[in-house]
Amino acid sequence: MTELSHYIDGAHVAGASGRFADVFNPATGEVQAQVPLASAAEIDKAVQIAMAAQVEWAATNPQRRARVMMKFVDLLNRDMDKLAEAISREHGKTLPDAAGDVQRGLEVVEFCIGAPHLLKGEYSDSAGRGIDMYSMRQPLGVCAGITPFNFPAMIPMWMFAPAIACGNAFILKPSERAPSCPMMLAELLVEAGLPKGILQIVNGDKEAVDALLDHPVVQSIGFVGSTPIAEYIYGRGCSNGKRVQCFGGAKNHMIVMPDADMDLAADALIGAGYGAAGERCMAISVAVPVGDETADRLIEKLVPRIEKLKVGPYTAGNEVDYGPVVTAAAKEKILGLVQTGIDQGAELVVDGRDFSLQGYEDGYFVGPHLFDRVTPDMDIYTQEIFGPVLATVRAASYEEALGLAMDHEMGNGTAIFTRDGDAARDFANRVNIGMVGINVPIPVPLAYHSFGGWKKSAFGDLNQHGTDSFKFYTRTKTVTARWPSGIKEGGEFNFKAID
Repeated sequence: MTELSHYIDGAHVAGASGRFADVFNPATGEVQAQVPLASAAEIDKAVQIAMAAQVEWAATNPQRRARVMMKFVDLLNRDMDKLAEAISREHGKTLPDAAGDVQRGLEVVEFCIGAPHLLKGEYSDSAGRGIDMYSMRQPLGVCAGITPFNFPAMIPMWMFAPAIACGNAFILKPSERAPSCPMMLAELLVEAGLPKGILQIVNGDKEAVDALLDHPVVQSIGFVGSTPIAEYIYGRGCSNGKRVQCFGGAKNHMIVMPDADMDLAADALIGAGYGAAGERCMAISVAVPVGDETADRLIEKLVPRIEKLKVGPYTAGNEVDYGPVVTAAAKEKILGLVQTGIDQGAELVVDGRDFSLQGYEDGYFVGPHLFDRVTPDMDIYTQEIFGPVLATVRAASYEEALGLAMDHEMGNGTAIFTRDGDAARDFANRVNIGMVGINVPIPVPLAYHSFGGWKKSAFGDLNQHGTDSFKFYTRTKTVTARWPSGIKEGGEFNFKAID
């Protein structure tokens, strides 16, 4: 049995708490490793080392910090296949999906190479007579991030790359379900020239999370996960005076207008609804065709596409469209919600409940499901399923479709498929959701824009990556300077009065 470690002060450190969590192979159901769960004392040790290392790192000029990020990008490209394999082995997603996970994180690192420009302040000459004013962005100190299992490369890099580029030290508490890739990222950063102690990887559960939330040295907390935990972390972190950004669950709607290219819409729903087994906060889980005729055409296009989906282990390579879900508990929850949907009257058009894969009977595979005639009071509509289940809610009009997206308590992402520019523009302007796609099914912004939802999908004022991340991981200091003029008399300056 492989026993994993923490990564503290540039070295692998065995767990000292005596507590461990199993790391499963989702394709077989077998335990493939154990990961240590840190105690509050271990968290404190990591924080103290980070605090000591951060002083010199903050004093390193931004251009030199950016050069570390440049080298890190090179190493990520070099080891892309190794990182993707580590993700697939513990998460279960296909290798192309896993490589995409690394790539989207890498793009944020590329953006952070611009730190010298992004950290520039503002300057006002002669704000008053003999007075100049200027601002500077300074690092917070020690920051922390708590990241989910479904993107074990991308989301950690979304957090620690800008934090470190800004001159902070960072404590990462990754998901105990997929801990290997974050450890590899830390090793690559040290290889790229990052001083030891600036990035620490500490595995753990709620005890470790609470220790980070309560530690007086930790200045900020970032989190991505479910909405209930996001609310908990946001409340506890803020009450302890920390800067906090938390991103929670999602129920992303895709509006399909009568004039939409139906083949394009159906293909988009297949990728956005079933890719990565639906374990994405940006997955489209609700299709909203406008009008019964549109709905009938969309269902007719979807069914054969869904029935052709290939489900299997990542080791099958490009022959597989998606892999297993991450745990037995996740599979049980998904199938339970499917049954609830049937019990509450939804029409199950494609039934994946009996899916089984020869040789992998103990794996956590879930076949694809498609529901039609779902209503907003059903559990499969109100709850985030986080699985390969697409619910179709028929809307009688555009206004009704728009209202469905706007009335849901979650507001992470949404999309509209249409050829009508007026409808698309109206939708983008009116919908109360943080990220909008127009004929784009998963509207995840590129690294130089920011990522973040609205309503109960996000807590905090600033989004992830983009310029928001540099604001989140720095404080603004404003300096008002007066330089009096004087006439040297007898070796002394006689200062004139300044208005």
